[in-house]
Amino acid sequence: MDHHPDLDMLGRTELFQGVSADALRVIHESATRRQVVAGEVVFRQGDPADALYIVAFGRLRASQTTADGQQVIIRYIGPGEVAGYATLSRGEAHPGTVAAVDDSRLLGWTRAAITQLMERHPVVAMNAVAMLGARYHEMQVRLRELSTEKVERRIAHTLLRLAERAGRRSKLGIEIAFPLTRQDLAEMSGTTLHTVSRTLSGWENTGIVDCGRRRVVLCKPQALVAIAEEAA
Repeated sequence: MDHHPDLDMLGRTELFQGVSADALRVIHESATRRQVVAGEVVFRQGDPADALYIVAFGRLRASQTTADGQQVIIRYIGPGEVAGYATLSRGEAHPGTVAAVDDSRLLGWTRAAITQLMERHPVVAMNAVAMLGARYHEMQVRLRELSTEKVERRIAHTLLRLAERAGRRSKLGIEIAFPLTRQDLAEMSGTTLHTVSRTLSGWENTGIVDCGRRRVVLCKPQALVAIAEEAA
């Protein structure tokens, strides 16, 4: 395979893993390129699901707004990951809003292009099915947590997931490698800003986490695992 960074990245993605080098080159050439700056919206909740994007560089945030106006953060989307799953499932509209957390570069394909790729390359279609299944399982887990777990466990689970997906080693521990506010964490955990602030302050006092402005470091990840699993 050519040593083009986008080609190498595409070959490692959930959607295109297992695709031949020649096919990857064609897929890469058929993609549109889009640059978005931090805060820019890629698509809004309710927009027609007519395009799918893979993050080549940067990070996006997917959120939903409820009928009463509350915002819920669904997930963060990093390099190599997909935004616009409704395009794969033939949904009519995007169920949430996706916006850039950092300046980002995206590769995109229209619904027609993705459908054509799945018809030509069965492995892409199978990968799409596996991706949708994984996201469905992820939502089931989060729904169970929201329905049955105490808030401290939910916050711990959220931090551990973020660290697994976007953690980097620092001198203090595992730092979540993108700006994360306490309000963001509250929306992801299904609780209030006050509760998240109180919980993080308590964990800071015992050295479990270290928090700054839009920054969270897991200093004692195993302690968070114990909280998440109620083994403490």
